[in-house]
Amino acid sequence: MKSRTSQMHTAVLTYLAVAALAPQVALAHGEEDRSNRIDHVLLISVDGMHEADLERYLAAGHANGGFARLVAKGIQYTNASSARPSDSFPGLMAFMTGGSSLSHGIFYDDSYDRTLFPIGSACKGKPGAETQYAENIDYDLNKLDGGGSVTGSTLDHINPANLPLRIVDGKCVPVYPHDFLKVNTIMEVIHASGRRTAWSDKHPAYEIISGPSGKGLDELYTPEINSTTVAATAPTLIPTPAAGDDWTKIPAYTRVYDDFKVTGVLNQIKGFDHTGTGKKPGVPAIFGMNFQSVSVGQKVTADGYTDALGTPSAELLASIEFVDQSLGKMLDALADEKQLGRTLVIVGAKHGQSPIDVGQLHMLKGSSNPKVMPANKDVVDPIDLLQNGGVPVAQETADDISLIWLADQTKLKSALALLEADQAGNNTTRIQKIYSGDELKEKFGDPTLGRAPDIIIQPTPGTIYSRSAKKIAEHGGFAADDTHVMLVVSNPRLEAGKVHHPVANKQVAPTILKSLGLNPKDLQAVRMEHTRVLPGLDFED
Repeated sequence: MKSRTSQMHTAVLTYLAVAALAPQVALAHGEEDRSNRIDHVLLISVDGMHEADLERYLAAGHANGGFARLVAKGIQYTNASSARPSDSFPGLMAFMTGGSSLSHGIFYDDSYDRTLFPIGSACKGKPGAETQYAENIDYDLNKLDGGGSVTGSTLDHINPANLPLRIVDGKCVPVYPHDFLKVNTIMEVIHASGRRTAWSDKHPAYEIISGPSGKGLDELYTPEINSTTVAATAPTLIPTPAAGDDWTKIPAYTRVYDDFKVTGVLNQIKGFDHTGTGKKPGVPAIFGMNFQSVSVGQKVTADGYTDALGTPSAELLASIEFVDQSLGKMLDALADEKQLGRTLVIVGAKHGQSPIDVGQLHMLKGSSNPKVMPANKDVVDPIDLLQNGGVPVAQETADDISLIWLADQTKLKSALALLEADQAGNNTTRIQKIYSGDELKEKFGDPTLGRAPDIIIQPTPGTIYSRSAKKIAEHGGFAADDTHVMLVVSNPRLEAGKVHHPVANKQVAPTILKSLGLNPKDLQAVRMEHTRVLPGLDFED
């Protein structure tokens, strides 16, 4: 494989210059030129997959797998960074908006907004509400689709009674996920151009990518990963699922769950919707899915990595192999349908997972996790430090990061004094860096406007603010294990190559629009953050 910043076959250079900037010209030159266009983008997120995981897997062989085939005809970005915070929600927003929390306003799937009203409040009382957009907003976790109706709307499985509220035109109305997003998405831009859009993810809440208009998605398939449906759906699985097991219980279950979505993508490649039945609406211009298998394999206490070098456990390796084989099936299907040459395949990761080295894992005092050394069950939760010091907290969202919204924003100085004193002393909260004030405002937004946290704590890498016995890794933080993710852009006419200088996942969004002949600046976040397309593709701004 060659190492370079920008090198392609002449045909691809011509295609990218013409099809990306003026696709109507390519069409005017006949069918031969049409075959050199990008008509479809298949976007895949292998949640949790580090660049190091990809490198290790490729070095071990697997030459005929999906990963190797993509890299052999693609550009591998070896220094790609996820969103920060590296939660799945802002992670997908990076791919979909071209921006960060500063512009799109999404910090976590569980956050806080000072301008909204709590669930069930009828918009009475003082505003300020927890905003959860995960499995908690479904109708029924005993059903794989989350319950509710089946009309074809992206909102079918979201129970409005489970949503925060706001006042619009004098009426108290629920805030659906797409209402919570502050900027538009690639789905809206592509849909508005008259092309079909589709996506598959882990909760119905991911209808958020339909954008503030609520109209960006033509098709959404979101089997609920936290539904307690394993035993009813797949009773012959080994080990035999128990009643109440969800799809994150063990990696073997998650692989079966992910295969539902793989099947949906394969059906879409054939021109059907995800069900594979009925009429053929055609292959979407933008479609794809996320894989959960690797993330679960990294996190569950029985599996994860076996050493500091990142050697995967047998189950984690099985999950990576499953993704590899699934990607191969997608490439084969695209070839069978004569769509491969006209499809740009982008495989990245919403987030990584931390820590890779379980020996560095520290958890809250009182943790029962058997893989944490007793001396490392030594962490004090920052919210306890603050509240015991007389600073009330409206909400803390914590994994291997702590996002803190104060109940009284005038107490910020007192809160910082408590945290900084602890950090300078015994550092019981294992703080590495505190974001607040002007620095937080510049990077993440103004807390006084209601959405951004007042304080963000990045702990010493390896720290998880949890007592869970079920997990040995988490994401959300800014450490390299959380953020240094895989990213490959592939098409049969691309030469294999690597780009080593830093790129960000948010650059995927303008790249997708540019490849489809659309204007990246139609994305509000791209304009706000001056996000550039990915380098090495010869249609850079």
